[in-house]
Amino acid sequence: MAPALPCRPKLRLLCVALAFLLAVDMGRADIYEDLEIIWSADHTYYFMDGESEALALSLDYNRGSAFKSKEMYHFVRVDIDIKLIEGNSAGTVCTVYTISEGPWEVHDEIDLEFLGNSTGEPYTLHTNIFANGVGGREQQFKLWFDPSSDYHTYSIVWNPKRITIEVDGVTVRTFDNNEDQGVPFPSYQRQRVYGSLWSAEDWATQGGRVKTDWSQAPFVSYYRNYNVTWCQPSPGVLWCGTEPAESTHFNLSPKALADLQWVRDNHYVIYDYCLDRSDRYTDATRPKECSLPPRP
Repeated sequence: MAPALPCRPKLRLLCVALAFLLAVDMGRADIYEDLEIIWSADHTYYFMDGESEALALSLDYNRGSAFKSKEMYHFVRVDIDIKLIEGNSAGTVCTVYTISEGPWEVHDEIDLEFLGNSTGEPYTLHTNIFANGVGGREQQFKLWFDPSSDYHTYSIVWNPKRITIEVDGVTVRTFDNNEDQGVPFPSYQRQRVYGSLWSAEDWATQGGRVKTDWSQAPFVSYYRNYNVTWCQPSPGVLWCGTEPAESTHFNLSPKALADLQWVRDNHYVIYDYCLDRSDRYTDATRPKECSLPPRP
């Protein structure tokens, strides 16, 4: 992995070269070589989907299936193509996420969960972010396409300034680093990539009102084009973790800002914890980041 601390001055050039080589080496990944099945190998299979190697996860009444990355990462971009369950997917949850592996009470996690639905009803993309063991930062989206008819690319971009979630290159969500304002942010722990397909019929579809039709099992989702790119710092900076606070290197691009506005203008955001006016929060308990201005 890329070095986590600055080198001594005499070794600086060597360390910069090493960091560069490691970054180049981690500029891509292989779904067969770099992922491993961790749950129900007999419910998974690899196959060639056109010119791409793909991984299928399946779910039946007895159990689902899951994979994880062999490597752990610290500040990274993860891209993966997913084709979700076709037809009636009510009660199912297909995921891709990153998570740390230290003590659970201080764990970090970046979640993308696709909540299934009845035939003809749209999927819900459920996102959440945990930092230092604290989650509850849910945003949910409806997608502007049918995610079961073809593959689409879902991306987690994690750098020291923010976390960004993209769908087919469209920025749908950001979570800024406001540690200087007392808001936890995943800064210090490496994370591993996971993906899974499992049953959550007690809550996943319309709050659990619609149950899984197990006569339609096995349910299958497909993953391909897994790609990992180490975070690249600005020129002259050893690695992303030492990027100066005043740097504009990780500022949002005009396109990303336009994407975020487009997603909201077209009502693709269907839940935002910061805008929740139910009895979940009072003005005193609403998360602090909800009242802070967005970072550039």
